[in-house]
Amino acid sequence: MRRSGSDIPAAELEVLGALWRLGSGTVRDVLDDLERQGRRPAYTTVLTLLGRLERRGYARSRRDKVAHVYRPLISREEVAANRLSDLAKQVGEEPVPLILKLVEAQRLSARDIRALRKLLTDLEEDAARREKR
Repeated sequence: MRRSGSDIPAAELEVLGALWRLGSGTVRDVLDDLERQGRRPAYTTVLTLLGRLERRGYARSRRDKVAHVYRPLISREEVAANRLSDLAKQVGEEPVPLILKLVEAQRLSARDIRALRKLLTDLEEDAARREKR
């Protein structure tokens, strides 16, 4: 059974973030990526966290010569969407005010704003088509 990702603790989420950046990798690859991000976990810690992610269905490994290569089974977007949905439920917030607060709290680039504007235009057009039916 695939889970939502809402239950992933912070340390496991950091390791999963490394897998998202890498696409796939060995324990050493993940460790090196985390070090580039300014983190300094022990090799055994990364190995333990990858094992937990695999047991819980968020990552999968395959043996490649002498090392296991891990890859994520859940996307960053899926985890983010589920966590935001859970947050809205927990704080009793409707989606639109929560989205507005999130957007206002970020320092969006002009490119991000254009992408957001396009998304809203597309959503508005889809809603108008559905209402005509």
